[in-house]
Amino acid sequence: MNSRPERDQSSHSLIIAPQWIGDAVMTEPLLRRLAAKGERLTVAALPWVAPVFRAMPQVARIIDVPFAHGGLQFSARRRVARELQGQFDSAYILPNSLKSALVPWWAGISRRVGYLGEARVGVLTHRLKNPPKDKRPPMVALYSALSGDTDHAADRPQLVWPQDLQQQVLAQHGLAAQGYLVFAPGAEYGPAKRWPTAHFAALAAQVNVPVLLLGSAKEASFCEDIATGAPADRVLNLAGQTSLADALGLIASARAVVSNDSGLMHVAAGFGVPQVAVFGSSSPHHTPPLNARAQVLWLKNDAAYQPPLDCAPCFERECPLGHTRCLNDVLPERVIQALARA
Repeated sequence: MNSRPERDQSSHSLIIAPQWIGDAVMTEPLLRRLAAKGERLTVAALPWVAPVFRAMPQVARIIDVPFAHGGLQFSARRRVARELQGQFDSAYILPNSLKSALVPWWAGISRRVGYLGEARVGVLTHRLKNPPKDKRPPMVALYSALSGDTDHAADRPQLVWPQDLQQQVLAQHGLAAQGYLVFAPGAEYGPAKRWPTAHFAALAAQVNVPVLLLGSAKEASFCEDIATGAPADRVLNLAGQTSLADALGLIASARAVVSNDSGLMHVAAGFGVPQVAVFGSSSPHHTPPLNARAQVLWLKNDAAYQPPLDCAPCFERECPLGHTRCLNDVLPERVIQALARA
């Protein structure tokens, strides 16, 4: 927790951030709208997602909150709420859980904005109805609606990473800006969102620039499979070896990014980097990479692909039919063609 800042005469707003990297990126248009209205923004974020908000110049202050996945953690939330009392005029609660709304409520913030969910009627003062899942708009629009504005169809996340930090991480790894590709082969949700490692390895063998593999420590093993299957001098496996902040800098400086539907996909979109995103069990209608330089590969949308993928999108962690055709049948040659278009 940072020490209490001096108050000025502007409106101070607390943002309760989502806990996933991709969701954090998709809040940027909302924060830009709020800042344009004169609100001074403080983001309360879990430590592993906080670096994303450092790529948003409209954020004045970031608080790393000491919470963990799962559990209400009442005592920790009460402690944070006590430290935040008297600092804010409004709070925007982006996750739908009850626990995410407790800190603004206990801190006595008079205006608390969020979507209805998990019995939150009593803890929110301004409540938006949660659209049914089959009619839910893209996540960026869902978040932007919390600003009170109605015209947000064209919103796209816009991230900015400091040039000095980009230069530092490039020098650390002996890289030149635009001189490499980034592959982000992970997807926290599960294998039904991960393009096969053999395909990533084959793709690395066909490109003519170095390839960086980025991901978490949990993804290091299948990143190693990719590195082993590609030419020895072509791939640098950094999975589990970089901070999120360094990964942001490496993506911002990349020539292009190839990924699954993942948090790093949204990071690449936010930086406007040319990218190819391979979708499997999920849908690009709900969480697309909002980037004019993005190419999305989803066999569900391919009329020439036979037999049709009537099972997609299933939104399952593992293929319930056991074939994962939606990913296995996206061949490396198709990604090469998409890279050329991007």
